[in-house]
Amino acid sequence: MKIEVKVHPKAKREKVLKGNPWQVWVKEAPEKGKANERLREIVAEEMGVSKSRVKIVKGISSRFKILEVNDD
Repeated sequence: MKIEVKVHPKAKREKVLKGNPWQVWVKEAPEKGKANERLREIVAEEMGVSKSRVKIVKGISSRFKILEVNDD
């Protein structure tokens, strides 16, 4: 399953709005991949899968990303 996501780094609180695209607020700064890793953790929690099943397939350095979730 592919999910379009807009990431809001350096947020005061973490939050997820599911829509098209999903909007995800993360506390981490977009430095050294910290925000991307936290994004993967949050999406994994929301989908009920492990973090290893969530991959960023497009937009690694952009706020707009496409994630692939392998939920089988």
